[in-house]
Amino acid sequence: MPDPISWGEAAPYYALALVVSYFLGSIPFGLIFTKAAGLGDIRDIGSGNIGATNALRTGNRWVAGGTFLGDMGKGALAVLLARQFGPDLMVIAAFGALVGHLFPVWLKFKGGKGISTYIGVLLALAWPVGLLFCATWLATALLFRISSLAALVASLLSPVYFIWIDQWQLVELSIVLVALVFFAHRANIQRLLAGKEPRIGQKD
Repeated sequence: MPDPISWGEAAPYYALALVVSYFLGSIPFGLIFTKAAGLGDIRDIGSGNIGATNALRTGNRWVAGGTFLGDMGKGALAVLLARQFGPDLMVIAAFGALVGHLFPVWLKFKGGKGISTYIGVLLALAWPVGLLFCATWLATALLFRISSLAALVASLLSPVYFIWIDQWQLVELSIVLVALVFFAHRANIQRLLAGKEPRIGQKD
């Protein structure tokens, strides 16, 4: 029986997975699609965020939909590519893709809020959790009409969903990713606590 691979032998592969997933996650689809549609720089629109929610504020649903699918797809792709080489690399890729979206080097580390990318990561890690996340987001959004609150509630419950489907090995990862999502939403959380967070359909 072959000896297990040592940390020293595995480290270059871990580093490669982290770097590749980071740069994949850092692709700013919101910026790309708004400029391609002749709508200018998305960072000068609405909240200035590069994600799908702010892309919708351009008034172009195709741009918003493309941004959502692009951001979701890059998260899923990073995990699916890494999965071919083992669960450890898959976990690293999930982390790298989300960090890349939140802190893209191309945009001076000022990225999106991470929800679309997190959905893609969840769908690739365990698709039932991804679907439960989406269902939770939709239910919360319909009830409270606040997009950020729906995102935070769905994110907070995602570790619980991993436990529910008996995927304990992914619980710790999901907790780390949720912490990143909450950090990205820190301004939204402050507005929620102050009762000043805009509802769906309102402008910031």
